[in-house]
Amino acid sequence: MAMQNRFPSTGCCIFCLAASSYFSVALAILLFILSFGRSPTYDLQTNHISATEHNVVQEKYLWKAPSSRALGPCVHPTNSYTVPQDWGRYLLVQSNGGLNQMRAGICDMVAVARIMNATLVIPKLDKRSYWHDSSIFSDIFDQEHFIKTLEGDVKIIKELPKELESTPKARKHFTTWSGLAYYQEMGHLYQEYKVINVAKSDSRLSNNNLPVDLQRLRCRAFYYALHFAPPIELLGKLVERMRRHGPYIALHLRYEKDMLAFTGCTYGLTTSEAEELTTIRENTNHWKTKKINSTDQRIGGYCPLTPKEVGIFLQALGYPRNTWIYIAAGEIYGGSKHLGELQYHFPNLIFKETLATRNELKPFLNHASQTAALDYIISVESNVFIPSYSGNMARAVEGHRRFLGHRKTISPDRKGLVALFQKLDKGELLEGPEFSRLVIEMHRLRQGAPRKRQGPLPGVKGRVRFRTEENFYENPFPECICRRHPSF
Repeated sequence: MAMQNRFPSTGCCIFCLAASSYFSVALAILLFILSFGRSPTYDLQTNHISATEHNVVQEKYLWKAPSSRALGPCVHPTNSYTVPQDWGRYLLVQSNGGLNQMRAGICDMVAVARIMNATLVIPKLDKRSYWHDSSIFSDIFDQEHFIKTLEGDVKIIKELPKELESTPKARKHFTTWSGLAYYQEMGHLYQEYKVINVAKSDSRLSNNNLPVDLQRLRCRAFYYALHFAPPIELLGKLVERMRRHGPYIALHLRYEKDMLAFTGCTYGLTTSEAEELTTIRENTNHWKTKKINSTDQRIGGYCPLTPKEVGIFLQALGYPRNTWIYIAAGEIYGGSKHLGELQYHFPNLIFKETLATRNELKPFLNHASQTAALDYIISVESNVFIPSYSGNMARAVEGHRRFLGHRKTISPDRKGLVALFQKLDKGELLEGPEFSRLVIEMHRLRQGAPRKRQGPLPGVKGRVRFRTEENFYENPFPECICRRHPSF
């Protein structure tokens, strides 16, 4: 099976803590990069690091990725893997959600088709979601490449055979986070029907406890088969335009109207803005939760960081004011009013609308999933990726960066940060060396270093425990990431 990488691959000494607040910042930076390289020379006579050396430390380690520990992609099937058979069974799939929710669902349905010995018909994409994107599969993805790359795994066809278009079909809502036994049992539907029509594709396959060959098939589908369509790939040259500025951060700034309405997060907004978001939530039928306490949401860490909070956060981590930041997002709620609170700290903000020409973007206008694909490419290829909220795109990008060698991804501890921000608001803490030390130490182990995927939270029982698991595509280790070997 021919496979090409979707994107090009790109002990520290612990010192005694001195009382000096300046040294506390330097120490925090050293702790932030604890697992990397060598530390700078420490002057035992003066108990401090020179300003020059301090800046060198910052410049070097703010951009340095964690050690991959010789781990890399590991996706080839085992020796027991067999070629798919044509059983005359067909699986129709209606993908739902935004771009990355659909991508994960499509790849899960590839694995489901494999389990059920079914031929997968190219999925239909969601046109009824919040974005009302009319794109079809081939507008967003390279359809021919998808079919060809997976031909040794699952038979995929573009359309259902005409003789089966009018035949009775089993319409099925597969249970969320289901495992191997469930889908083997669902195979009995083919005794009566030749076609199963799946109403939704999101979160239909469990994250864990699946055979390694199925997990690796999901990875082959996600990272090798489901390429974006050639026009989108071509505009991926925007990455090179970003790199002309030097290293850059891709910031997935989830501060769009729909996200704030859905989460019920209104901190920092005016009364009229909060009322508008409440109205949107109450009038969106498929959003089940209507009454939300915004304060509780924020304290619990369930709200996206605001643009102002992101600016304070990045500054506390030590990123200089002249850092270039690509904003991977839709339209920011409140526009320049709220965005200006981030721009006050970091003026070099870049959007796809400023990075590309009007003519280059024209084919993608009014197609949210296609423009989201551009954000995805630029985010995966960034020097540092930081999401302000852990949504579908954040999880997909983080997992892809892990797969490509554990590129640096800083995952904000939103709950911990809100506790610090509250102290700032109350005057119990000031922005400065001590605040910076606390933020850096809080995120020392949140940079995308190798670790196994996390299971459900302790004490959580029943099917709800699946919601607390780390998403498979957020961290495909250990099934799809292992020690580098010539055969992988």
